[in-house]
Amino acid sequence: MQNVTQQTHNTSPHDTLLTKSLSAADYVSTHDAMLARTLERIALKKEQGLRTPDELWIVDHNDVYTLGQAGKEEHILQRTDTPIIKTDRGGQVTWHGHGQLVVYWLFDLDSIGWSVRNLVSHAEQAIEDMVNDCLQNSSSSISDNISAHARRDAPGVYLYADTDTDNDAQVQNTSLDDKIMLGKIASLGFKIKHGFSYHGIALNINCDLSAFNAINPCGYAGMQMLRLADFLTIQKEPEAQTAQHIHNSLSYEQVTQKLIDNIAKRHAGLIELRAIAPK
Repeated sequence: MQNVTQQTHNTSPHDTLLTKSLSAADYVSTHDAMLARTLERIALKKEQGLRTPDELWIVDHNDVYTLGQAGKEEHILQRTDTPIIKTDRGGQVTWHGHGQLVVYWLFDLDSIGWSVRNLVSHAEQAIEDMVNDCLQNSSSSISDNISAHARRDAPGVYLYADTDTDNDAQVQNTSLDDKIMLGKIASLGFKIKHGFSYHGIALNINCDLSAFNAINPCGYAGMQMLRLADFLTIQKEPEAQTAQHIHNSLSYEQVTQKLIDNIAKRHAGLIELRAIAPK
């Protein structure tokens, strides 16, 4: 059964950002509700001049493959029992399921002064900030010299290994020339309708990555998909935890909150975009 909780973030005196959490969410009903809310907001603005609060939907989806509006079925390599849904976002085929954090951005871009490029860059940089903070503060040696970066040639966020282990400022170094790409940890796919955005981002936290074996993720053959749990300790179920385990780990909920806090600050204008590195 789908569970829904909702919170309000007062990000500035003039802007309110609502967050809604959905667990065990069916993709079709969630998409239909997201589209209906977006169309409602568009109508309220056009017909009554009303500005409605922007929303973040934090979703834990039941297993599903989704194929973007211009997606090619040739990127589906194997048919499984998991449903394949044609949807209206950008991008190719991807997978959503438990252990993956999906965040839908229902934003009025004109009202907050963002272009579509701004939206994509804010999404990528929010993920970079959160993942790099988690990696830098991890007690695991696996995360040493690993950092998250976006790429100009392929939307999303990727993990890189630094070849210069003496470079203490590796995360701040935006050049990827001296780094080895390990794989992709987060995907993006938005839809813009009359200046309003919906759909959003998907971050692999502790999901089963084998689901990606049946597709070319985001249309890239051989793309290695990664998850945060392979680079730092994500808390297991409460009954399987020990005091030491809890002390040296993060929970799925803590990772989620770090990301939402970063997005809320960006929405309020408290975090500015960094310069985008050249190709």
